[in-house]
Amino acid sequence: MADDRRYDVTKSAEDWKKELSPEEYRVLREAGTERAGTGALLGEKRVGVYSCRACGNELFRSDAKFESHCGWPSFFEPSKSEAVEQIEDRSHGMLRVEVRCRRCGSHLGHVFPDAPQTPTGDRYCMNSLSLRFEPK
Repeated sequence: MADDRRYDVTKSAEDWKKELSPEEYRVLREAGTERAGTGALLGEKRVGVYSCRACGNELFRSDAKFESHCGWPSFFEPSKSEAVEQIEDRSHGMLRVEVRCRRCGSHLGHVFPDAPQTPTGDRYCMNSLSLRFEPK
């Protein structure tokens, strides 16, 4: 997973395991994926902010969320350009772009350039387990 030394928030695996549930740890720190259609934030429609579950970094705002019908919460852009980082992902025999929290390096999901119905054309496909929602 991420080289923690290059992030503002760095913790040992043991410390992350104390703070996160086993499933959150698997997704955020081991780049796992929750099952499609099961995420608690998939149907969230309230106005608010989506932050990294691991470190609290603001990642997305509700006005960038859209229904992509992919089974995971989707956004067309991060709330700030420096909120996330994108890393080439060649796992599972595919070429994808992984999205990580720029503050702690936690895995959030992937971004795909397949949303022509949005202002950016991008679909940030995020795991609900990677996010914390704060309604406004």
